[in-house]
Amino acid sequence: MQENNNVVQDLNEILQVRRDKLAELQAEGRDPFEITKFVRTHTSSQIKDDYTTEMREITKRGSEETETIEAKISALDGQTVIVAGRIMSKRSMGKVGFAHIQDIDGQVQLFIKKDIFGEEEYNRFKKLDIGDIVGAEGEVFTTQTGEISIRANNITLLSKSLQVLPEKFHGMTNTDLRYRQRYVDLIMNKDVKDTFIKRSKIISTIRKYLDGQGFLEVETPMLVSNAGGAAARPFETHFNALDEDFKLRISLELYLKRLIVGGLERVYEIGRVFRNEGLDTRHNPEFTLMELYQA
Repeated sequence: MQENNNVVQDLNEILQVRRDKLAELQAEGRDPFEITKFVRTHTSSQIKDDYTTEMREITKRGSEETETIEAKISALDGQTVIVAGRIMSKRSMGKVGFAHIQDIDGQVQLFIKKDIFGEEEYNRFKKLDIGDIVGAEGEVFTTQTGEISIRANNITLLSKSLQVLPEKFHGMTNTDLRYRQRYVDLIMNKDVKDTFIKRSKIISTIRKYLDGQGFLEVETPMLVSNAGGAAARPFETHFNALDEDFKLRISLELYLKRLIVGGLERVYEIGRVFRNEGLDTRHNPEFTLMELYQA
């Protein structure tokens, strides 16, 4: 019990430090929440995915020994780009700093040099926290360890993170917490984000195919007096304007068939349905259903 209290106290102290940093920024007239627009030129994948390779000889850190590595050279090597994303890792080593920022496509490393930034701006970089959202401008290059990176000449704090992200090496593993805090799950687990993106592309492809086959996408009522069309227990609610009890639909079937009767020869709907039944990680009371009918 005492250990849990200590953990909570430590967390509260960390959260307070972040709020103090925000207050300091606001007092300096550098409120990140006042920035409403930041235009980037490239995403991380546009910088990293199009590359060639070359063999480079590097000196091992802390010794005079050398080794040959395969270095990736971006097609944008030497060009100035503007990127934006959430800081996922950050470290400083004397007059040099590194940070990995994450956008919709993945991560890219920022290389920050005190000589380029100046002492004041470099100290501001060191005050940034994991989770902060930043924009950065700089030249694309490949580090001595062979990683495509950006040699930043300025960094703009776009949004201050006031919460602490889960520890990066273990990620977010608590199943219940992952489902309750999907936004954190998306930040920490790349596979989850990929699933969301693939789902969107799959639905988009289905729509394109059906539209090409002459099907008409429609929307049918969600509030119904009869939730028929499937064997399931419905959610019930009351419609005040009509003073009648209604149900949330459990299927798309009945109204789509009425549209066929009305002369729409090919129809489909991709919509939410609701079933007042069990709940687990693979069984949700509301989910997306697709039905299509052809005369």
